[in-house]
Amino acid sequence: MAASSSSLQFTATPFNQFHSKKVPKHATKWGTIRCSASSPSKSYNITLLPGDGIGPEVISVAKNALQLVSSIEGFEVAFEEMPMGGAALDAVGVPLPDETLNSAKKSDATLLGAIGGYKWDKNEKHLKPETGLLQLREGLQVFANLRPATVLPQLVDASTLKKEVAEGVDLMVVRELTGGIYFGKPRGFSTDKNGQEIGFNTEVYAAYEIERIARIAFETARKRRGKLCSVDKANVLEASMLWRKIVTALASEYPDVELSHMYVDNAAMQLVRNPKQFDTIVTNNIFGDILSDEASMITGSIGMLPSASLGAAGPGLFEPIHGSAPDIAGQDKANPLATMLSAAMLLKYGLGEEKAAQRIEAAVLDTLNRGFRTGDIHSAGHKLVGCKEMGEEVLKSIDSKTPAAV
Repeated sequence: MAASSSSLQFTATPFNQFHSKKVPKHATKWGTIRCSASSPSKSYNITLLPGDGIGPEVISVAKNALQLVSSIEGFEVAFEEMPMGGAALDAVGVPLPDETLNSAKKSDATLLGAIGGYKWDKNEKHLKPETGLLQLREGLQVFANLRPATVLPQLVDASTLKKEVAEGVDLMVVRELTGGIYFGKPRGFSTDKNGQEIGFNTEVYAAYEIERIARIAFETARKRRGKLCSVDKANVLEASMLWRKIVTALASEYPDVELSHMYVDNAAMQLVRNPKQFDTIVTNNIFGDILSDEASMITGSIGMLPSASLGAAGPGLFEPIHGSAPDIAGQDKANPLATMLSAAMLLKYGLGEEKAAQRIEAAVLDTLNRGFRTGDIHSAGHKLVGCKEMGEEVLKSIDSKTPAAV
């Protein structure tokens, strides 16, 4: 079935139970920017983390979209911009300052641009920008990462796969985010009995960590097309054996969801060979990291894909899945659509503002329908634009749409 204009209205479970019902109030230190319709009935605090590379460029565009849809839909948003990643390292010497984490914890949701760059590649591990991202996820206790990968009809020719393979792909990767080998202990460096230097990490999962991500995946599949594929390496790894055991046991609670299992090496192959066989994929931290990036390229560009990271309570973290792209930073070449769609996920899953989210999603599709393309998705017959102009065209589409029906 070909993807339609509704494909961008991500159909994962809204997880209302994962969002704080209370709107926290806090004084901002870096200056507050407010945008509201007359007599707004609701207000939200959003922490912005522009980060490094193209991050500030795409965050600026997404912030404009959030300001516009909030004024149209009649609620108020207050932004607090904080340093993170390499920008924070340069400013204060650590990748995640306490003030930044505290701002994110107090907010209703956090929107991240991108982190990292060549400048900090040789830093010690605790001084790498990526360490700040792991600390942020851990600090917010966001354990479920939702990464949709949808091939839009407007961009099917941008995929590196044959049209008949890519057309109609619409899948969701549900990645466990705060466990596994990225966080497991023991880890470090040592010397073996032969005097050889070694590095070691630990892939470890507790039963509750597997159960909670599996439940989210089952619920997500239930809201989509009712198919869930659990990806592991249970023929080799004990952690994967436990993973498969627990996921299988939960299946009886979701009789309307068809559960299958696949080894990660086969899953990587099948994503390229026949991606339409997948609806919802659930997997561990490292496998999800790799497979979701692979899935992104099926869509034509990693610059198109958003993500949401949610926890059992408190604010979520929303970010494009692309990196900081230091080679094009500051050149107005970045694709801002993944960040704008991450802002839409923030509105939907973080704030419960469904209509505002749909405005952004519809505006992105309308802008693509009108032929505007950044360099990463450009093809003959379309207008090549930069980051700012693409953002401006999306804003025009948002502004031109009639209010959504109540």
